[in-house]
Amino acid sequence: MRKLIVAEFLTLDGVMEASEEWQPAYISEDVAEAIQANVQACEALLLGRVTYELFAAHWPSQTKNEFGVADKLNSQPKFVVSSTLEKAEWNNTTLIKGNVAGEIRKLKQQPGGDIRLSGSATLAQSLMQAGLVDEFWLLVHPVVVGRGKRLFADGMEVAGLKLVESKAFRSGVVLLRYQPT
Repeated sequence: MRKLIVAEFLTLDGVMEASEEWQPAYISEDVAEAIQANVQACEALLLGRVTYELFAAHWPSQTKNEFGVADKLNSQPKFVVSSTLEKAEWNNTTLIKGNVAGEIRKLKQQPGGDIRLSGSATLAQSLMQAGLVDEFWLLVHPVVVGRGKRLFADGMEVAGLKLVESKAFRSGVVLLRYQPT
């Protein structure tokens, strides 16, 4: 069975929104290598509509293989969850509508490698609540922004997590990998 990995950039206070405003200052060479390894290790990409639109506007035009991941992101199978999109034009993208949890369960049962969910806070939260997340891959940045969308929203019922890896980078970013217990 394929694993669903929620891979996120977070601030120390848990904010994942507007990472383009705080993340770039902390992308040291070793952080970039970790991001590249995570993207390369997954076979498919899962996105919510907002993140999909941001990615689809940026990555197809990257000709220098930015961070060593542009080619992978552009060629790999992508799945976008949306109730409003009529079509998804980024190469190799499939639109998921309707019973999202059911469709993700089916996707996880198909042959193939791991599925990486990036950004997409609302989708990540709904998949956590449905018990479909197999791992969290969190790059925690040494910055506090005080407001914004958080991965773990107030009121969420989240089971315990088991730490499977931690690593500190030169820029102060910390990788935390957890699996639900």
